[in-house]
Amino acid sequence: MTSQALFLSTRRIGVRVLTATALALALAITPAVRAEARAAPDSFADLAEMVSPAVVNITTSTTVAAPTGPGPIFPDGSPFEDLFRDFGLPNGHGNGAPRRSNALGSGYVISEEGYIVTNNHVIDGADEIEVEFYSGETLPAKLIGTDPKTDVALLKVESSKPLPFVTFGDSDVMRVGDWVMAMGNPLGQGFSVSAGIVSARNRELSGTYDDYLQTDAAINRGNSGGPLFNMDGQVIGMNTAILSPNGGSIGIGFSMASNVVNKVVEQLKQFGETRRGWLGVKIQDITSDMAEAMALTNASGALVNEVPPGPAADAGMLAGDVIVSFDGGEVKDTRDLVRRVADAPVGQAVRVIVIRDGKSETLLVTLGRRELAEGEAVPAAVAKPQAAERDMLGMTVAPITPEIATELGLSSGATGLVVKALEENSEAYDKGLRAGDVITEAGQQPVASLDDLDGRIKEAKDAGRKSLLLLIRRAGEPRFVALPVE
Repeated sequence: MTSQALFLSTRRIGVRVLTATALALALAITPAVRAEARAAPDSFADLAEMVSPAVVNITTSTTVAAPTGPGPIFPDGSPFEDLFRDFGLPNGHGNGAPRRSNALGSGYVISEEGYIVTNNHVIDGADEIEVEFYSGETLPAKLIGTDPKTDVALLKVESSKPLPFVTFGDSDVMRVGDWVMAMGNPLGQGFSVSAGIVSARNRELSGTYDDYLQTDAAINRGNSGGPLFNMDGQVIGMNTAILSPNGGSIGIGFSMASNVVNKVVEQLKQFGETRRGWLGVKIQDITSDMAEAMALTNASGALVNEVPPGPAADAGMLAGDVIVSFDGGEVKDTRDLVRRVADAPVGQAVRVIVIRDGKSETLLVTLGRRELAEGEAVPAAVAKPQAAERDMLGMTVAPITPEIATELGLSSGATGLVVKALEENSEAYDKGLRAGDVITEAGQQPVASLDDLDGRIKEAKDAGRKSLLLLIRRAGEPRFVALPVE
């Protein structure tokens, strides 16, 4: 089978497949403690019978433009001729007519009025959506709203009678080792049940708001959008992706946590779109050496590396602040802060506690809306030109000149120190710095000259610190890095 034909075949029965070579997982397993374990069930039959009427198969239909230009020519009767005809590919040349493409997935009913949840990638680009119920009845569905960031879509069908439905459970109470049951339409075979356990929690695949439960319950193409149930028949996850070297289940499946899906669904139901809170800062995680350089007691919280115009700037937040609390809750890291801010209502005034120069400050920030703010330009860094260069901290650095500013695409008045070269065995190189990076701060103070950086290094040594915190910009994007000064 050609690679093109293989791609089309996987499109017909939709599920996100993550290959082992392409996926890097950020792991953050959150433990929970409960007094007693639940024994393995004798059977899942009662549970399957109870929830089956609320689980649906989803079929979508899309108009696809015909391939253009000449294709390969096969002799009459060749098996490749049948293959290409099956996938709508031209044998030699096509007539240019568009064709219909179908995709299959799963979903579940969450209200008797006919609201249905599935994955966005199941219905993305569809002209028509049809829902098949466990009873065999089929109904057309209309799209209420989608959220590609969490891969959630909300559909609605019109029925003359109340529909059986399932409710969301609390995914945060699920523990590694808890029993779960998946339902859906794997490989287009119709309603199917598989069972397993929660293999891991808080998996992050590629999205900003990812919070997946990992399970060994069999999930295959066509299971996308289907529910993952706890033993009480509540939806605690939506089956979304698998890790697989061959496209089939190997016991590593991912279900978006119900606490994420539920919040998105409520917004889609109310507004037809998401409305996430926006703080208006650029942030990064704090490493242990950065914490030492900033004299912090531990490497937790979210380090602010830039504050463009927006809610945080209006409230007085500054680059270099460490956000340790948001709206009364502890901030563990950047991922934790992003989710907390996104879940907060737009326009709400929240208390944000930051550590600034070793002291705690409380700011009152009125949140904006992220969807409106995304794509806004961030102001470029500014600096004065100078001339010499010097080897410092394992790098050759020089003040920004007009010529360097032009070469790097910076504004004509840009200031800072440009990294001209690095020693490949240096700590700076190991931490990702490269020639062309611009240093705009050292020790949380602006640097515009070589003497400025030299002074910050001396101050760090005099204070007994082993590291110096640098603010680096690459293509306008800021990042803090701590480098040793000894």
